[in-house]
Amino acid sequence: MKEETTTRKSLSEVNATVETGNRRGFRKLLAFVGPAYLVSVGYMDPGNWATDIAGGSRFGYSLLWVLLMSNLMALLLQSLSARLGVVRQLDLAQASRATYGPFVNFCLWLLAEIAIAACDLAEVLGMAIGLQLLFGLPMIWGVSLTVLDTLLLLVLQSYGMRKIEAFIIALVAIIGLSFLVEMLLARPDMNELVLGFIPSLESNQALYIAIGIIGATVMPHNLYLHSSLVQSRRIDRSSKGIRSALKYNFIDSTIALNAAFFVNAAILVLAASTFYKAGMFDVADIQDAYRFLEPLLGSHWAPLLFGVALIAAGQSSTITGTLAGQIVMEGYLNLRIAPWLRRLLTRLIAITPAYIVILLNGEGKTGELLVLSQVVLSLQLGFAIIPLIHLTSDHKHMGEFAIKPWMRYTAWAIALIIVSLNVKLVYEEVAGWLAVEGDYTWLLWITVVPLCVLVAALLVFITLKPWVDRRRSERQTRVPHGSATTLHDIEKPVYRRIAICVDFSSVDELAIRSALSQGGMEATYRFLHVVETAGAMVYGSEIADHETTEDRSALASYVEQVRARKFNADMKVGYGNPRRRIPEMVREFDADLLIMGAHGHTFIKDLVLGTTVDTVRHRVDIPVLIVRAR
Repeated sequence: MKEETTTRKSLSEVNATVETGNRRGFRKLLAFVGPAYLVSVGYMDPGNWATDIAGGSRFGYSLLWVLLMSNLMALLLQSLSARLGVVRQLDLAQASRATYGPFVNFCLWLLAEIAIAACDLAEVLGMAIGLQLLFGLPMIWGVSLTVLDTLLLLVLQSYGMRKIEAFIIALVAIIGLSFLVEMLLARPDMNELVLGFIPSLESNQALYIAIGIIGATVMPHNLYLHSSLVQSRRIDRSSKGIRSALKYNFIDSTIALNAAFFVNAAILVLAASTFYKAGMFDVADIQDAYRFLEPLLGSHWAPLLFGVALIAAGQSSTITGTLAGQIVMEGYLNLRIAPWLRRLLTRLIAITPAYIVILLNGEGKTGELLVLSQVVLSLQLGFAIIPLIHLTSDHKHMGEFAIKPWMRYTAWAIALIIVSLNVKLVYEEVAGWLAVEGDYTWLLWITVVPLCVLVAALLVFITLKPWVDRRRSERQTRVPHGSATTLHDIEKPVYRRIAICVDFSSVDELAIRSALSQGGMEATYRFLHVVETAGAMVYGSEIADHETTEDRSALASYVEQVRARKFNADMKVGYGNPRRRIPEMVREFDADLLIMGAHGHTFIKDLVLGTTVDTVRHRVDIPVLIVRAR
């Protein structure tokens, strides 16, 4: 199978870092175990708890069939997502970027970000509620404390992908064991439980909860995540190797998603066998569920296990949400920002509605906000599922691994069910708003209604465009970063004006030697150094302190040594912030090549001091050669 190449691998930090070759049998399976567990935590996050508790307390066991249907949907869709990543070595966002135009990709990115923010909102509330239940911490403080976990993923990533997966699997085990004990304490009615798998919807409220369950179970950001995480395995790229990888990833998905189904079913059954049975039909808040468990089950362990599992669910989902955010931004926009900044922005967006609801309406409304977040997730599903089905059905790019007709038809049926339910929900909600006469009805007509029309048009467009494009086979297929072009002039490049950044460290000699080898005797060299003392920041070139004098003398020494070897060289000293001054000095010199030394800072140094090299190379429009001392 011919690979598609991109200039940047999906989740490049962990891409192809786990070796799967030279293993057989169970050890081979263990090498592939992991990605689906990271995905599965999204199926048991605090948002699921809210919808499952609301469904179980209000409708008993009757919505168990929705959970089962959602799990089967999730298994099929996640297997398609894994297939895309294994075969094409692209995540869903990258592959979508190859299929649609810039404007459509921007819209799809925006919708994906909304879904991730909604998911993160559920995690924020879940963590805050768990802290409140176990330690009595006020919700507003719990929400604030969740900002501090933004760097957890960065710490875990430094230990490698397998350590992240082990941490997540441990959290999943805590959740599963907690609810296993809860189920034993609850003693559900098995006859009524079995009847709950017969499809039925007794009211519009049941439809709303059912859509929330689907949104909480089949989560759009998980489709992006899974297509990227499977690429962390280094596999044999032969047809046999790819087929083997698909088989083991499907086994991984089946085990992990069935574990998630058990947790969701356990929560709904727990609510049905306690609250519904006791006639408490309006228990939708996690806090109420926690408080009522002990008197109803007669054990102080019940609420304690409930709270521990809630914190584990919130924390595990935080990690996967961070990764998904990085994937969609890099895939759709080809834009990469520092992971800690990406995580912080997402978390700040998520805590804003949580703050507003808690401050204006009190902590009692957080349950409704959790259910709403899951409905929002469901509304985004079509915009991830439809491109996924198109991409995995494409024989041109998937070759022999394109999905079979029965799988394609089933996937389209799932998409139709989800989109139809969402259309019905949106229509009924908007119609209800418009039916209420008031002074601001006209505002809905000029804002909400046109927005719904535009979103519907986008959904139709992403559905039809790939079919239209396939009928235009002569049209050149685009790839995420452009296709190969004919190479006309590949002789050695000629650099006439070379700028060399020095900082009087061990890397200087390597930087200077590299520069001279690039330009030879014909080029002109300029040595650059920026004085960044506190005085230089304020007084600039007027500063005359000891460090500035020493730096000038050292820079002049480099110039004299190079001139002694018959090279044409001069020097320039700058003052202030090197990330700003170096690009300015390079442009003043009209350089056509910049040489910089790198020291390989650790994570803490980069976080505190910043990374000059990364910033400078994005601010100049010439080639940059970065050398690093051993």
